[in-house]
Amino acid sequence: MAKGSFATINGVKVHYHDEGQGPALVLLQGSGPGATGWSNYSRNITHFAATHRVICPDLPGFGKSDMKPTDAPIPGWWAGVIIGLLDALGIDKADFVGNSMGGMVTLKIALEKPERINRMVLMGPGGGAPVSSVFPTEGIKNLVGFYDGPGPSLDRLKSFTSQMVFNPAALTDDLLKERFEAAMDPRIVAQPPMRPGPGGMPEELWRDARLTRLPHQTLIIWGREDRVMPLDAGFTLMKQIPHARFLVMPQCGHWVQWEHADEFNRIVEGFLAP
Repeated sequence: MAKGSFATINGVKVHYHDEGQGPALVLLQGSGPGATGWSNYSRNITHFAATHRVICPDLPGFGKSDMKPTDAPIPGWWAGVIIGLLDALGIDKADFVGNSMGGMVTLKIALEKPERINRMVLMGPGGGAPVSSVFPTEGIKNLVGFYDGPGPSLDRLKSFTSQMVFNPAALTDDLLKERFEAAMDPRIVAQPPMRPGPGGMPEELWRDARLTRLPHQTLIIWGREDRVMPLDAGFTLMKQIPHARFLVMPQCGHWVQWEHADEFNRIVEGFLAP
């Protein structure tokens, strides 16, 4: 892992990686125990850094960043932090790639500060509404409840991560060890970032009428076998966002950028090309 940097945004210390040169590209991680910006995009950062200035933060509450306040609204508070990070880095406008919760944060930024986003790629993002699937899924329940009940363990992490991918055999011992060590950070154990707090449940962005007026070229990517955010949750977003394309990846779970990294990198590179 490359050495990261820190910026303080409204009193919150944010850890981020800043790699490459060129147009700014922000990669926003998903949630879940042990998630960090680098772990989510370890198979993508080097590729995109060849043509872009890649900014990949740890969302507060994850990795080496400060904690998210328990009463902070989701995803609005995170969106404000990321806008502040862009300001601190002197970036007026950037392309965005957001995975899961990171996709939801990207959508919130697009709604509140549309001028800060050029194009956006949303991978299995939160914020939509399943048309027919049961929700919350078992994957979401395990994500939110990882620190509850008997408490966190490596076995529970293995069970959770196996729901994130199509082929659990692809999960390496090193990946599981890295995520478990990150998940057991005492700060995070004491204050899990995805546990519903006084701020309530995540905002239902699909209800926001401004989605139908977003000007951004948008690529929505979904794993066909996603057991965390069901595929039909993307239908509402595809129908509402005027310039949205919808790509479904076969034999793929929730981590498109990890399970099919080479294809993902090629597709997104073409989408972001001038």
